[in-house]
Amino acid sequence: MRLLTPKRSLVLFAVVAVYFFYSLAFGSTGEQEAEAQAGHGGPVLEVLLGLIVILLAAKLGGDVFERFRQPAVLGELVMGMIIGNLHLVGLDVFEPFKHDVTLEILAQIGVIILLFEVGLETTVKDMMSVGVASFMVATFGVVAPFLLGWGVGIWFLPEANSLVHVFIGATLTATSVGITARVLKDIGKIDTKEAKIILGAAVIDDILGLVILAVVAGIISAAASGTGDGISSGQVFWIIAKAVLFIAGAIIVGSLVLPHFFKFGFRLRGKGVFLSFALLVCFLLSYLAGEVGLAPIVGAFAAGLILDKVHYKEFTDAGEHRIEELVSPIATFLVPIFFVSMGMAVDLVTFTHVEILGFAAVMTVAAIIGKQVCGLAIFERGIDRLSIGLGMIPRGEVGLIFAGIGARMILNGEAVISTSTYSAVVIMVIITTLVTPPALKVSMLRMDRRQRQAEVKA
Repeated sequence: MRLLTPKRSLVLFAVVAVYFFYSLAFGSTGEQEAEAQAGHGGPVLEVLLGLIVILLAAKLGGDVFERFRQPAVLGELVMGMIIGNLHLVGLDVFEPFKHDVTLEILAQIGVIILLFEVGLETTVKDMMSVGVASFMVATFGVVAPFLLGWGVGIWFLPEANSLVHVFIGATLTATSVGITARVLKDIGKIDTKEAKIILGAAVIDDILGLVILAVVAGIISAAASGTGDGISSGQVFWIIAKAVLFIAGAIIVGSLVLPHFFKFGFRLRGKGVFLSFALLVCFLLSYLAGEVGLAPIVGAFAAGLILDKVHYKEFTDAGEHRIEELVSPIATFLVPIFFVSMGMAVDLVTFTHVEILGFAAVMTVAAIIGKQVCGLAIFERGIDRLSIGLGMIPRGEVGLIFAGIGARMILNGEAVISTSTYSAVVIMVIITTLVTPPALKVSMLRMDRRQRQAEVKA
């Protein structure tokens, strides 16, 4: 009998690593401060320690959830929740990580890279080819959850500003296309008509969700900078127009400028020119989005959306890897920092409050029912409406991104997404992400059985 199996070795390594980092952080606070003042490392030591703990926690949590065939992002989120709440058992050495400005900036760059990757997964041509069915499914799948989430916010937070209720509705709109795509691949259904409708709708869903986020965040910012929460209909219209014009303008201008931009880059010598120019597009549009009052992630998504293979054909013809492959290592480093940080922001004490658990439960029901409405947009016979609705359920990383933005926005001196509301959103994200894979698998395989039975009878 082997004493050290791979699983036992992993557990032993995790225990030793946690103890080591705890001892390092706890036992060296005073000594490191003295050395920092003497010039031996300075603040970078705290950042390095934070990165060590966060990346190790992310990979261990991701491994555990992957073994149960669940998205690694949930493991990263849960490990963040554990690290962020160790102070409840007397271990407060990791508390500074929650307020470290450098780690927060790295996390925000991570989410920009994540949305850039999401944008790279599709093209404008793909959007145009998904058909009316996907567009209708996406529209139903945004409007219904938005209205239901708005209603849930009014019900549980009657004294909150109406814009808070609207933002809660916005957190329920988008769909995590990556989770659904993985399930469809695992069960061999990625080429079915239902899968094409779901994936096409999820892409449009993300764009509509980002537009809603941009509009709602813009309205909140306008209200916060003015007096009270009053905002004219003209201002609302301008914010909507600004969001639509930004994405449309990025598509039009990008198609004209990017070929020349990458052609110029191809003439430059040195390593990494292709990746650098791709990131320049991402960061520039993210910056411009922020400057015009939109969330930077809107710009990052638009950057990925407009980067078509024909724009950088000279690089790939010369043997360069695709942009997705070049960006992947950067995302592997930065994106887990974002999700662990999101988990660290969760206060587990709020989970003991019955009203918050009730809020989370009703929000989850609204999130699920809201996506089931998608089936009403399918009029073609022979299409499994239930599977399409189930495939649109998971909120995954998108819901967390929306909630994280709300937690940083201030309205009338208070965060738009409070600590308790944030915890409720996290619960909703976890449940919708966990329930989708088994439910979608059962539904799609059920459809196969019905088809076989019908063929036997025929």
